Amino acid sequence: MHLTATSSPFHGFLAFGIPSGQDLIILLIIVLVLFGAKRLPELARGLGQSVNEFKKAKDEFDKEVAKPSSPAAPEPPGTGGAASKDDQKPS
Repeated sequence: MHLTATSSPFHGFLAFGIPSGQDLIILLIIVLVLFGAKRLPELARGLGQSVNEFKKAKDEFDKEVAKPSSPAAPEPPGTGGAASKDDQKPS
């Protein structure tokens, strides 16, 4: 039997699906036991600051990509971008 990604109820990246309900409660209890009640607010604060820094960096990157390129440096007067008659070789 061949299963395709479209027939599966789970997202391909998440092997076990998204935890919900009872799964989240069990995960929170495990985290509470591992880190302790005093440490959880510090961890949450650090995670929030990390997310904010990531968003700032992403926004700055998006602004740089979307920013129009600066105009080219003006050429010195008299050059006009084309070679003069003196610079051209006779045919």
